[in-house]
Amino acid sequence: MKDILNRLAEKYKPQVVDFAQRLIRCPALSGQEKGVADLYLAEMEKLGYDRVFRDKWGNVIGIIEGTQPGPAIMYNAHLDHVDTGDYSEWLGYDPYGAAIDIDEMENQDRTALEKTEVIHGRAAADVKGGGACQIYSGKLLLRLREMGYSIKGRYIFTGVVLEEPAEMLGMIKLVEDTFPAEGITYDGVVSCEATSLKLYLGHRGRVELKVTISGVTSHGSAPWLGINAVNKATKFIDMVEARMEAGKKADPELGKSSIALTIINCTPGAMCIVPDRCSITYDRRFVPGETYESCVSQLQDIIDQLQEADPDFRATVEIASVPRTTYTGLTETVPNMKEAWKLDREHPFAAAAARGLEQVEQPVKYGYWDFGTDLSVVCGRQQKPAVGYSPMQEFYCHRPVDKVRTDYMVKALAGNVSIFMELTKLDSSAFRV
Repeated sequence: MKDILNRLAEKYKPQVVDFAQRLIRCPALSGQEKGVADLYLAEMEKLGYDRVFRDKWGNVIGIIEGTQPGPAIMYNAHLDHVDTGDYSEWLGYDPYGAAIDIDEMENQDRTALEKTEVIHGRAAADVKGGGACQIYSGKLLLRLREMGYSIKGRYIFTGVVLEEPAEMLGMIKLVEDTFPAEGITYDGVVSCEATSLKLYLGHRGRVELKVTISGVTSHGSAPWLGINAVNKATKFIDMVEARMEAGKKADPELGKSSIALTIINCTPGAMCIVPDRCSITYDRRFVPGETYESCVSQLQDIIDQLQEADPDFRATVEIASVPRTTYTGLTETVPNMKEAWKLDREHPFAAAAARGLEQVEQPVKYGYWDFGTDLSVVCGRQQKPAVGYSPMQEFYCHRPVDKVRTDYMVKALAGNVSIFMELTKLDSSAFRV
């Protein structure tokens, strides 16, 4: 099987590279993913997936049935990408050009640079390179089925909307709305978020915290008649930084908890008037053992302490939520938060994925994302196992050096299928976290 998979992967290299290029050339900012969704749907139809459809939220789903009963494994990508930023930073490349050339790339462990063939462009590393591979890994399974090989279980590709804004709306609606309505179940997930062909097994949680500090307006010429909300905010900001630095928690694999002030503004925000409101948004990352509630409580304790010392200090803290509208026209508001999660290397799901890589003679290495993913829904909320496996490299995500190695894409074709075949050998007890 190793030789067959590697041979098929090489055979389909031109097609998967071409598909990745077409995906990259199609802009797909969050809430504007229709064009790239159409490309995914058309490609799965062309390749012969057994069922292909779009749900009402704009997510795309493709299903390949095995020849024998077995677990259903979801291979997941997201459809959207971040903004290109300033074109002048792209070293002469068109962010939507999908140019191919030989370029220097980090090796798997980021210990050296290697000259290799790459595809340039926005989302090459997050996640169109990996999404293209997941689609064509399905094609390899279809070829194996045509050749008479036994295929257990069900291969499900999903491409979800609105991943980048971080509320996980697309994934939430996929597994909590669409799947139950369509009678679809899944047992575990392989994400194509960037992993450098390693198995990624977790990431920190995230919650976006909004703090509103209140004051009283007055004329700018007589500030003593008002209470300047921004001045009050500076005390709060300093205390947050000091408290977080002193009380950081850490996980041996996922790293340290952190907090970053990302947005600050005041109102009325006009000349000659003391501001009566200062709004601050924090990006709070947390490790297992911390929760959304504990993150909120930590800031509330600081507010309480400042209020006790200063009767003019007034503030509130809440988890931020923003209405999001899908390209299909549906609007939903969900809180901006992700659970922390981590899968042990010895977990049967992770061990089976590792065996899959061994079967195609790929080194088994492990990693953990710095950023968050939609797998928080899968592992944190639905308590199902997941791993990340992808040809893309986290180092290039969201940057004007966005690119993916085509040699890694070929490896990912074979790796995805081999992982699937090992995962579908597992019994039901392996699909719990």
